[in-house]
Order: sequence, then structure tokens, then C-alpha cells
Amino acid sequence: MRTAIYPGSFDPVTNGHVDIIRRASRMFERVIIVVMNNSAKRSLFSVEERVKMIETVTADAENVEVDVHGGLLIDYCIKRDIRICIRGLRAVTDFDYELQSAQTNKALSQGKVDTVFLTTSLNYSYVSSSVAKEIASYGGDVSLLVPEFVAKALHEKYRGRDHE
Repeated sequence: MRTAIYPGSFDPVTNGHVDIIRRASRMFERVIIVVMNNSAKRSLFSVEERVKMIETVTADAENVEVDVHGGLLIDYCIKRDIRICIRGLRAVTDFDYELQSAQTNKALSQGKVDTVFLTTSLNYSYVSSSVAKEIASYGGDVSLLVPEFVAKALHEKYRGRDHE
């Protein structure tokens, strides 16, 4: 069975992420969305909230599952014998970072893990979790960036807070 992982912080999941997940689920028999838990990073949403968001947006995709990992991505791949990592690219600026990451993962896995790059659909090329959080922090409309229930969750997080 051809399994691929799609790792990320997904803080929060965006329409761009959902687009990549849907497309990957048509390319691979099984796609595992791995919510990376980086304790050094200050996330807006808890790991549990992020997992729930992804489970909600992928509920109709039978070959998609969600997992959590707090260490090196390559360790996750090796432990589960997964050989394909999916990464989304929005722009050339993403490519520099993602290429270096892919090459590092390839080397650390002794050539066993490859990265498949999926370019973002044009209508999501400007979408990022950071942009969604920034707009929501000012009370702005994020309906073009994230699923509706995520937009509500973003506004709830920022309600009553001073701008961060």
C-alpha cells in the first residue's frame, strides 16, 4: 500500500492545506496528516484542537488519517516505514526551504524517504496560517483563507484579547 505523510503545524489548517490534502488523497492509497508538535513554537491552537480541525475537514476522505509527532519527522517515517513526504509549495521562496528540508530528510533516511512537492492551486497561493492569524487578530474576514468553522475558532481565540 502506497502511504504518504503530509506534515505541518497546521496552526490552523487553511484552505490551502485542505487543497493539498484532497489532491494527495487522490494520488496515494493512504495519507497521514502529521501534526508536528514543536514545544519550542508558541501555537495559537493546542495540538488537540489542530487534530480535531483536520479530522473535521477530512471526515469524508476515507484514506486520510491524522496523527501527532513531537520529534524529528524522519524518525516518524522510519519507524512506520513511510517513504513519501508531501510538501506544498506556494512560491519560489518556499522552494528554497523545502528543498533543503527534503535533501536533509533524504540524507538522514539513507535515501529511503523522498519528498513530493505539490504546488498550491493559484487561488490559495497567498494563503498561510500566519496570514490567517494576523487578519483574525484584527477582527478581519478570513473566510477566503480557512474553512468556516476554523474562521469561527480563530475569532473566538482573539475575542477579548489585545492585538498580539
